[in-house]
Amino acid sequence: MRHTDPGPGAPTWIELFTTGADEAATFYADLFGWTVGEASSDFGGYRMLLLDGEPICGLMPHDGSDAGAPNAWTVYLATPDVDATLAKVTETGCPVLMGPVDIADLGRMAMVLDPSGAAFGLWQAGTFAGFSRVAEPGAPGWFETLTKDYPMTVAFYRDVIGWPAHTMADTDEFRYTTHGKDEAAAAGIMDASAFLIDQTSRWQFYLVVEDADATVARALELGGSEEQPAEDTPYGRIGSLLDPNGVPFRVMQSLA
Repeated sequence: MRHTDPGPGAPTWIELFTTGADEAATFYADLFGWTVGEASSDFGGYRMLLLDGEPICGLMPHDGSDAGAPNAWTVYLATPDVDATLAKVTETGCPVLMGPVDIADLGRMAMVLDPSGAAFGLWQAGTFAGFSRVAEPGAPGWFETLTKDYPMTVAFYRDVIGWPAHTMADTDEFRYTTHGKDEAAAAGIMDASAFLIDQTSRWQFYLVVEDADATVARALELGGSEEQPAEDTPYGRIGSLLDPNGVPFRVMQSLA
């Protein structure tokens, strides 16, 4: 499926920051059928990973100079004006981790923490809008933040990041708000206070695969590991994995 105008606050890019960048590039390329672009000397060895010739995610080598920065995937949310959004973020008291920074003529970016401590990026598109494929094998299919402070997090993404927030569910067992409604939904906020416990709030995403069990098996062959066994859910069969550098990621097979 083509991913065109994401709208304010919608996911627009995913990026892996990791040690062992060459190993990670080989692992993900084999697992999802991606090709690996040339490393850019202008941007610290940054590479694009491509699906059928189109950028699907970025890979930034972790050279160890910032020992406190973990290997991790980052979800970037679209904004028409990074500086204006950061001003609103600062008013809430949430920290700005990086930026704003111009990335040549490609766009302008920043990284922040939301009120529950989940890190994410902001991307103001210049000549580069982000990934152009979603909800098909090898592309991201869903994005969500798991939060330990659901009411404050919903208010933050609605009022600061610009979400057209829709309450999908609001019971003691399951609270979930989406960016947009039904078929137009682009991402979600889940009340995870009951199970995160000693874990931090976080953003995560799911990569679409044709066969979740086969993908899990192949990931293990390539040096990855299984975080949780694949299981059927109302939204598809989902597998939780760790890549060879210990970075978690998730795969999703449609059950339709």
